[in-house]
Amino acid sequence: MDKILDELLEVRALLKLEQEEDRKQYQLKNAQTSITERKALGICWYPVSIVKQEVGFGNKMVVELERTSARDQLHMFQAGSSAALFTNGEGGSLNGVVLEVKRNKLRLATSKEDLPDWVYGGSRMAVELTFDEVSYREMEIALMKVMEAEKSRLAQLRDILLGAEPAIFRRERSYSPIPSLNQSQNEAVKNIVQAKDVAIIHGPPGTGKTTTLVQAIIKTLESGERKLLVTAPSNTAVDLLTEKLAEQDINVIRIGNPSRVSEVLLEHTLDAQIMHHRDFKMLKKLRKSAQEYKSMAGQYKRNFGPHEREQRRFMQEESKRVLAQADDIEQYITDDLLENVQVITCTLVGSANRVIRHLQYDTVFIDEAAQALEPACWIPITRANRVVLAGDHCQLPPTVKSLAAEKGGLGRTLFEKCIERQPESGVMLKTQYRMHELIMGFSNQQFYGGELQAHESVKTATLHDVFSEFAPGLVVEFIDTAGCGFNEQTMGEGSSTANPEEADLLINHLVQLLQPYEPFDYKENEAQEKPLRIGIISPYRAQINYLKDQVEHEPKLFKLQNKRQLSVGTVDSFQGQERDIMYISMVRSNPEGEIGFLADIRRMNVAMTRAKKKMVIVGDSATLGVNDFYNQFLQYAEGIGAYRSAWELLTEE
Repeated sequence: MDKILDELLEVRALLKLEQEEDRKQYQLKNAQTSITERKALGICWYPVSIVKQEVGFGNKMVVELERTSARDQLHMFQAGSSAALFTNGEGGSLNGVVLEVKRNKLRLATSKEDLPDWVYGGSRMAVELTFDEVSYREMEIALMKVMEAEKSRLAQLRDILLGAEPAIFRRERSYSPIPSLNQSQNEAVKNIVQAKDVAIIHGPPGTGKTTTLVQAIIKTLESGERKLLVTAPSNTAVDLLTEKLAEQDINVIRIGNPSRVSEVLLEHTLDAQIMHHRDFKMLKKLRKSAQEYKSMAGQYKRNFGPHEREQRRFMQEESKRVLAQADDIEQYITDDLLENVQVITCTLVGSANRVIRHLQYDTVFIDEAAQALEPACWIPITRANRVVLAGDHCQLPPTVKSLAAEKGGLGRTLFEKCIERQPESGVMLKTQYRMHELIMGFSNQQFYGGELQAHESVKTATLHDVFSEFAPGLVVEFIDTAGCGFNEQTMGEGSSTANPEEADLLINHLVQLLQPYEPFDYKENEAQEKPLRIGIISPYRAQINYLKDQVEHEPKLFKLQNKRQLSVGTVDSFQGQERDIMYISMVRSNPEGEIGFLADIRRMNVAMTRAKKKMVIVGDSATLGVNDFYNQFLQYAEGIGAYRSAWELLTEE
């Protein structure tokens, strides 16, 4: 017991280091720099104008902002970022969350129901990234609960998850295999059904982890459990699970803001569910009435007598009284919805949301657990009777900004600890349905001990087999830019790195590849069941922003992007996703052989396992080859005939 408490105290201390470093980085970028410098760092847009405003969920205002200068400057904004709108005049600031980023526009969901007056004052405004205190506060609270737990279910789960007590499995429980699942998937679901305390799904790329997890959730509901929490560190993963569960006609409510807009997702948000509730009309009527009283009270001028003063006071009191009634009804509706829901979905930090933080869950499912900080996982576990972890510790690790915290072990996840200390709790999925065997081959050797098997449906399937307009060609290509002089460029204070010439080469190669392919409206064209889907990945935000701009200048690529057949993003944004064609821009090219966080090979494992039929990697072998992992990849590429020099392409042009 003392050993576990010492371990948790160490985790808490490391979390403090991470919080201090995170805050320090934020202050260095913001408080100690001018707006011009912050613009150069890519963390501020100035000036901006409000081009549109609308009421979002929870009656909070959503504003669309457009930058009016430095319109093509590289930046670090992305959906899900905390940000604030502020003015250089006598105003304040307005906090919010970025919902969407386009080339020179972004949508900000604010924390207010009304926009402050200074927004309309004529002063020039800016929007910048802000520091997120909430996540750290909730992780700290959760760690304290875990450490202080005694003679409770939380105390038991703590000791089991951290290996002090054995996990119990009720192997006598019968299990009927699910016909749609393969053998290892059924083994994983069976393990969950029979687990009393904890079970783990180890899901390598393309092995159907999400499918298996959804079936496990269905089986858990069928066993009689009434309330489940399904959570993950990222909004993207939560959104995907919400949609998959909704497709199975499961009563699910999504807490928090979805990272993207889809009819299914919006329909299952708590705000939408409240709007569809039978008592919502009464709530709406009361809110309207409260607003009318408030407006009438505001009509009185400064110079008025006792009667008018009394009338204004009466109107104000009535507005407050009616609004309180509305709040009571909204609380009743919320409680009614949450009482009858089968599954609640949210992010790990979102599980501490005020509307659900009082709830207890029969089982908590944590997807992407291998890329979540341990303290974040404890937030939902504090209210669980049983825990199911899903993920792959050979893929994306948690992001840790503090070198001291990283060295101290903050990046070591609860998933890793549990699968190591309770090996019986985990089942690895072994059949992958995504990739051609040559795309799978390198990752299989490096990370999965050669245990993965490509299903017959994908094992030898090429781009030409699925889209006949493409000529037969290489399934994997490594395009080597060594000696081309395509040097990386670092943005201010090393916040991100770009390599424009490498990006241009990548774009040209993709355009050439797509010459025989014509985008079409696949909803109206039944001849081909699915459209071609393409992804472009880079580990660096600055490179992503440059690539996005270049896509807009290529008519065919821009058309594909508008049809949602082409997407550009970071490795993290493609987690859990797949594309027919995947391009990877490695960016790093320097005489010192420095590769920065490309050395995080688990992140690269994700990038290299998104492609189904064709994978093209563009990079500098002279820089990459200094690292043993990439040197082995270069050997693998040569061994399968995938190596090409960029000089060949430049000569062909």
